[in-house]
Amino acid sequence: MKPRLAVPLLLALLVLTFLASLAFGELRLSFGQVVSALAGHGDEVARTVVRDFRLPRALVGLAVGAALGASGVVMQAFFRNSLASPGLLGVSSGGALGAVGVLAMGPLLGFTTAAMWALPLASVAGAFAATGAVLLLAQRGAGTERLLLSGVALNALLGAGTSFLLTTTAGHFEVNAQILFWLMGGLESRSWEHVWMGVPAILAACALLLPLGRAMDLLSLGEQSAQSLGVDVRRLRRQLIILSTVLTALATAVAGIVSFVGLVVPHVLRLGFGPDHRRLLPYSMLGGAIFLLACDLVTRTFPLGLRLGVVTSLIGGPFFLWLLRRPR
Repeated sequence: MKPRLAVPLLLALLVLTFLASLAFGELRLSFGQVVSALAGHGDEVARTVVRDFRLPRALVGLAVGAALGASGVVMQAFFRNSLASPGLLGVSSGGALGAVGVLAMGPLLGFTTAAMWALPLASVAGAFAATGAVLLLAQRGAGTERLLLSGVALNALLGAGTSFLLTTTAGHFEVNAQILFWLMGGLESRSWEHVWMGVPAILAACALLLPLGRAMDLLSLGEQSAQSLGVDVRRLRRQLIILSTVLTALATAVAGIVSFVGLVVPHVLRLGFGPDHRRLLPYSMLGGAIFLLACDLVTRTFPLGLRLGVVTSLIGGPFFLWLLRRPR
């Protein structure tokens, strides 16, 4: 498909899925009712449902999808491998451990505003701690292979820590249920507080990432080639890791663990519109937002108790296996 068609197509799909996320639910609304509610007109019930409940959920979904899509592009460029994903460096696992630690101490914290803010803060802190640990473990090695292996090992260790905390709360059904629901990812009960927690920082990180598209193209040629073409490879790699960590950490903090978005979306768009990172980055931000909102619509449309992370895994898992079977 021609690249010039990408932006109009993605924007049209984004508007459609965004309006659908505001219209569908237990109370079905027409697109006209949604637009009227957003403008402050129409039925009071529709205004309350759209502006107080569904709009924050949709905005968080947009931001989380864009963050994971962009982070996937960064990791694939960083490792020069289109099968790389945002969780390779232990960011999601570290964020999960931090959040689960707060939830496990929920009975001591109480259900207060401070506790609600403690969850995303602990998740972000855990994500950055995990990334820092990976970098420390890999600093004596050369290339990305040692970094990747360190991330795999730390992911296993952090997963074990999360499982341990989960077993310690086995006697507290409500806390255990909260942890399980959070680990499976979801946008339920997202409020305006969650919007302020994550959306502005995600938008800022995405804005800082966009100018690095050309440098990422040069990095894909190899570190020596990029260095000879004027790219400060060490500085670029540091910027990419920091921004990818910020995006994945914030997404995990406000929506839990949502897998495969950073793998599926950039790969599909790369196949459709080419590998130029100056285009692929904004396309993946839009595509990630569309994909996540569409998966969230599935969780609300089918009364099966599906979680967002389950839906993305059901789509991403077979897609990943298909990628592995394709010729190089």
